[in-house]
Amino acid sequence: MLTTIERILFILLSLVFVGGLTARGFYGIYKIVRSGRPAPPLKDVPKKMLVAFLEVGLQKPIFRARPVLSTFHAFIFFGFSYYFLVNVTDVLEGFVPGFELIYGGAALPNAPTGLVNLFNVIADVLSVLTLTGMVAFLVRRFLGNDKRLRFNPGVLLHPKVQKGAVHRDSAIVGVFILLHVGSRFLGQAFRLAENGRPDPFMPFASLAANLFSGMSEAALTAGIHVTWWLAIGLIVLFFPYFVYSKHIHLMVAPLNLGLAKQTPRGQLDPAAPDEDADPGVKTLQELPWTRLLDAYACIMCNRCQDVCPAHAQGRVLSPSALEINKRYLINQHFSALVAGDAPPIVLTEQAISPEAVWACTTCYACVQICPVGNEPMADIVDIRRRMIMEAEEIDSGVQSALESLAKNGNWFGKGSRARARWTKGLDFKIKDLSKEPAEYLWFVGDTASFDTRVIPMTQTVARVLTHAGVDFGILYKAERNAGNDVRRVGEEGLFEQLVEENLAAFGKSQFEQIFTTDPHSLNALRNEYPQYGGMWKVHHYANFILQLIEDGRLQLKHKLSHHRGVYHDPCYLGRYNGGYAAPRKLIQMLGVSLLEMPRNRENSYCCGAGGGQIWMGVTPEGERPAENRIHEALSVLSPAANGSTASRKPLFIVACPKDVVMYTDAVKTTGSEDKIEVRDIIQLVAEALGWVDADGQPIQAEAESVSVAA
Repeated sequence: MLTTIERILFILLSLVFVGGLTARGFYGIYKIVRSGRPAPPLKDVPKKMLVAFLEVGLQKPIFRARPVLSTFHAFIFFGFSYYFLVNVTDVLEGFVPGFELIYGGAALPNAPTGLVNLFNVIADVLSVLTLTGMVAFLVRRFLGNDKRLRFNPGVLLHPKVQKGAVHRDSAIVGVFILLHVGSRFLGQAFRLAENGRPDPFMPFASLAANLFSGMSEAALTAGIHVTWWLAIGLIVLFFPYFVYSKHIHLMVAPLNLGLAKQTPRGQLDPAAPDEDADPGVKTLQELPWTRLLDAYACIMCNRCQDVCPAHAQGRVLSPSALEINKRYLINQHFSALVAGDAPPIVLTEQAISPEAVWACTTCYACVQICPVGNEPMADIVDIRRRMIMEAEEIDSGVQSALESLAKNGNWFGKGSRARARWTKGLDFKIKDLSKEPAEYLWFVGDTASFDTRVIPMTQTVARVLTHAGVDFGILYKAERNAGNDVRRVGEEGLFEQLVEENLAAFGKSQFEQIFTTDPHSLNALRNEYPQYGGMWKVHHYANFILQLIEDGRLQLKHKLSHHRGVYHDPCYLGRYNGGYAAPRKLIQMLGVSLLEMPRNRENSYCCGAGGGQIWMGVTPEGERPAENRIHEALSVLSPAANGSTASRKPLFIVACPKDVVMYTDAVKTTGSEDKIEVRDIIQLVAEALGWVDADGQPIQAEAESVSVAA
């Protein structure tokens, strides 16, 4: 029970620090966030918010990575969350005469003993777990030298971050939690020592009480008062700082998850909130309000940086640094932003460098891994949109590709008449959908149409489909690039031009559904085109061929049990469109012994081609993402790793034309030609059909029969 002076002091401190300074800080955050650009409309917010609070309450998002650290984080989260209830009871103990919960609330008349005992044992255990977790994190940050907490040289950082502000913030909050939880825990131990007996429902506090068994009654009473003030009074003093610290994510994270992107992953937000606004963003103030909220939700854990292929290559992109810089810039200009008179805060000067903007592969890994629903990739695409509009620091290779796309409809610099030249190597004619109808439109895509390394696989797809009796056709010279990567480098106008030209070609053709071998085209056609009226069902060819086999339209002659390999999930088939099961089922149906790389499915690693990277004029230094991936595959496929005695070269299996290009090059640059071979799924299908041998070479007799069947 507090003295009268203590109670008055606590009330005054609460009014000033919580009712005044903290409330003002939260109101400022609200004004800053809501001053952002309008975001796409949100639906079912109450339901999504409830789900978000439940998931955060169970710590589900945090366990997407780092299971050991996530366990320690869960200790802190569960303990600190429970302490909201604990703190209420502690305030009541300080202000209400006779209110005391030790020994099952024996001092209270008609106390629900069982409920109080449950409350006490949970509080006691969580106190110890919280302290354990906090010590683990402080040791990791200040003594462990964890490289995941560092940034690559050259990453743009706010001056305060460069000087160690994040570490200082962690130290302040860490010490606060240790003092707050530790003091409350010791306060309970003082109470038990004062009564001279343990409480079986407070086992850890009872053990600690033995430390104070010889103290005088006055000393124990003083200890109770001091620890109460350190536990509860410290919260009051800390609240105003909490608003500006990274640990406000405790409150903002569930809100951010509940307000997270509702459209498909593969559908970018509109380039501008209305027709009169410039596309993209240049300043912090122009960001959508939901992505201003991201800055407050950010844990600064660097998980997004861990999975970023550009950062792994040693480049100057860190999605985490972008969000951290946003937070520190907001704090730096807080009062001016609240008042609405802050100077323009140019993102490419203060939050992320132009070089980092162009390093992004748009693989979506940073968004997928974030435990609080942040979208740094969306910020980067919006920044690109404005840079493209203002012609700022655009890579020469990207510029050349965009010019070719605008002129020719493809990035290879070829005329439109050359698009279907790959069909001349076939012994049959593929339907021209502008002249005759078919059930399926095959949207071939640029790489599959023009790259000589991929054309043989494109032709094999045509042969397999024809052999199965599939009624399909192509657009020939009328096809244009689908625009997926065009939009992700920020060229919104060109993207809309390509969409318009493709939809015009679609409108002059008769078909029912679309399939493609290119996951990038798949994503655009499936997720972006519906906004412009393109409402066809779109399939990836792996699903398509699997269905043909299951329906008996393709009869396999051989089981490929002599092959073993790994399968690489393309970002735009897997992470963007959930296409994980069909390729694996198809590979296993063919008889290949399939092993999984550590990074697979949702956590797959980008090949490095997306987001316009394949167009870049200069190859950055460092191990390229595709090379990194080949090394990962070899670590799984080596005989020592899997106990295999097979002498045949293992396979790196892909289902994307760009992957064929990227990984074939990576095998060469890593000197792995004798260790692993890149094969597209369609090549394995051809072998299972008996058209090629185990080395991929045509079998003459079978080749002739294919020609006849065609």
